[in-house]
Amino acid sequence: KDAGAGSSVAEPRGLSVSVEGPSKAEISCQDNGDGTCRVTYYPMAPGEYSINLKFMDKPIGGSPFVAKVTGEPKKRTQMNMSSMSCVSFDAGVDDISLLTATVTSPSGHEEPCALKKLPNNRMGISFTPKEYGEHLVNVFKAGKHIPKSPFRVTVSREDVGDPTRVRVIWPEGVQPMANQRNEFVVDSKNAGYATLSLSIEGPSKAEIECTDNSDGTCTVAYCPTEPGTYLVNVKYADQHVPGSPFTIQVGGEASARMVQRIERSRQAFEATQVGSKCGLTMRIPGDLQAITTEVLSPSGKRIPCDIVPIDDEQFTIRFVPQETGTHTVSILSRGVHIPGSPFQFTVGQPAEGGPDKVRVSGRGLEYGEVNEFNDFSIYTREAGAGGLSIAIEGPSKAEISFKDQQDGSCTVFYRVRRPGEYFCSIKFKDEHIPFSPFRIFVADPREGGRSEAYEVPIQYLTTDTVRSERDSLMIGRPVTFTVHCTDSDHVLIATVESPSKNIEEAAVYKLDGDQHVVRFTPSESGTHFVRVYLVPQNEVHLGTRATHIQEIDGSPFHIVVGDNMADPGTVYATGEGLTRGSVGIKNKFFVNTANAGAGLLSVVIDGPSKVPVTCEEHDDGYEFAYVPTAPGDYKITVRYGGNFDIYGSPFYAKITGAPMGDQASINAEQTTMMVNTATKTMASRTYQATNVISRGIAQNVTCSGLGLKRAFIGKDNQFFIDASRAGNAMLLAGMAGPEHPCENFEIKHTGNNCFGVTYNVKDIGSYWLSIMWGDQHIPGSPFQVEVLE
Repeated sequence: KDAGAGSSVAEPRGLSVSVEGPSKAEISCQDNGDGTCRVTYYPMAPGEYSINLKFMDKPIGGSPFVAKVTGEPKKRTQMNMSSMSCVSFDAGVDDISLLTATVTSPSGHEEPCALKKLPNNRMGISFTPKEYGEHLVNVFKAGKHIPKSPFRVTVSREDVGDPTRVRVIWPEGVQPMANQRNEFVVDSKNAGYATLSLSIEGPSKAEIECTDNSDGTCTVAYCPTEPGTYLVNVKYADQHVPGSPFTIQVGGEASARMVQRIERSRQAFEATQVGSKCGLTMRIPGDLQAITTEVLSPSGKRIPCDIVPIDDEQFTIRFVPQETGTHTVSILSRGVHIPGSPFQFTVGQPAEGGPDKVRVSGRGLEYGEVNEFNDFSIYTREAGAGGLSIAIEGPSKAEISFKDQQDGSCTVFYRVRRPGEYFCSIKFKDEHIPFSPFRIFVADPREGGRSEAYEVPIQYLTTDTVRSERDSLMIGRPVTFTVHCTDSDHVLIATVESPSKNIEEAAVYKLDGDQHVVRFTPSESGTHFVRVYLVPQNEVHLGTRATHIQEIDGSPFHIVVGDNMADPGTVYATGEGLTRGSVGIKNKFFVNTANAGAGLLSVVIDGPSKVPVTCEEHDDGYEFAYVPTAPGDYKITVRYGGNFDIYGSPFYAKITGAPMGDQASINAEQTTMMVNTATKTMASRTYQATNVISRGIAQNVTCSGLGLKRAFIGKDNQFFIDASRAGNAMLLAGMAGPEHPCENFEIKHTGNNCFGVTYNVKDIGSYWLSIMWGDQHIPGSPFQVEVLE
């Protein structure tokens, strides 16, 4: 009050206030009219904040002040919604999927735009203008302009997004409440075209839903789960609209959902030596007599193994390795792989670990019962050392316990008091493991109906029988099995989850008495999960959203579909787009699926922006192209035959360049593309037959392994030959290089006309690998092998 008058655009009477720290802090200043003012600031995260106070652009005595803020960090929920200018042209092209388009602004900046098919053979183009004036729309087919391209579009000044003309309309006299739907309206009808960005920060995450009213306004609905003070940020064209950020007080009671978390430290295991006793412990409820196991060495040999029971639900697989490298441990229940199988077990110095190497198994990650200890297993041996975190969130607090099996695996037990939907998050080194968080349905056996028996033919077959049964489960042909239900007050419903994670309803028909038939028609190959539920008669109309729904015992059922099952081990990816790329252009990579069988190929790209992905089929695989709009690190995950990573996956690409368009600060985006592949075989070359007389059938010989396509200098490269269905004949195999023959080429018979081949090379380049059964080349021979350093 005794400092005189000053001038400042930030605060009255020449006073300037700024707060710097771990988060942005909203500041308000109230002039008390007596030479003093009251400053209020609202930080969103704990930590040390620096408070700078200046008068007449000079720090006052003691400034900057340091304030230590405590408490839990505030949660943030974000959403983006774009409004685009749409124009149409005469396309002259029937298949719009063959076209790509870009828009060049008056300043010369070019960026991709969206295409869509319109009636009367017209083409629609949508883009968000950032400048007014004449724009050029470039439409390409196979990299060349289509006729009449580029098209000219004039954008007026009113069409360019202006955040100052956006209005946010709040309901009058209505206080937002926790755990219920709250709404406000954003009016941008006079603000041009731009991206609307919304974020809500506060004591809890608030799910945001935005509905376009088709009149230039949109209704924003949000549902916080905790009461308290929230900040609502509304941006248009990446700038705050007038009044943003808004401060709102949310009333009501806190959510009833509770979170329980435990953390354990996992140590790296010492390297296992050849000849030592190895073990892997698993916990699987049910009949242990139905469990079969198989251990394969790196060379493809079957290693004798024993199943040693620990109790009624727990067992250890014991085996003695005879060579170094990664061994494959398969665990099957009634002929079907359990979740997470096959497991890896490295003998010798293990490769680099990480969250992607963690595997989980157990019914406790799918469903459980109240007041009972439900369990699942976590296998971290291949992941190395790091912190393991398990968190369970749901209607009641979970009692969690942890048992280390001292062999790289552990068992987690949990018990909850209330039925409902729970989520289990498993993190290793502070990162989610594959498929985390897991959704768990917990039921109360005292509620709902009762199911006694079920019959799924594929579940009760030996390994040899399963192979022939799989051949009859074809894409497009109905799959059926029966379920017996003795409760007349409940109805059976079923859903089927495909390998691409699509969930659809399966048909359930009632037969005589208590017998029901579940039927669905698969549209892709791989493992399908069929879940069968009991629902009270009065809740049938709710389907899987019924309050008292209960999954029957034994569900989900695993049904394998496909006559030529995919072999992820022979699939590999190449291309510069897997390691680096640039913003705004097509970055490409190629996935070779030759001789890998038919299966589901999935490509998932995680990064700072959502990327358009295109796929082009070739004779020996599929070429993918993606166009990022923001620089940064992108993770490219390639899986084949369901959820099996191919060799080298995930890949990490460094994208450089300037960001395109309105790039608000948003969370990582994920783009997914699924391709149901066809069976591809590498073309055979014709050679003059020898005089060897053979009764074998070369067409029935199959090969697998990365060594058929790629090899590395100074390393043992391997592949496997299966002639078990090819009769009796002589196996002839050899390899020729660009200048010298193969250094070492060793064939080992592993039994039943199956062979493991190991070879070494010393020159970089293309090699030819010939494999003959009797006097005929097998399918795909001779193979072309690329040798790398």
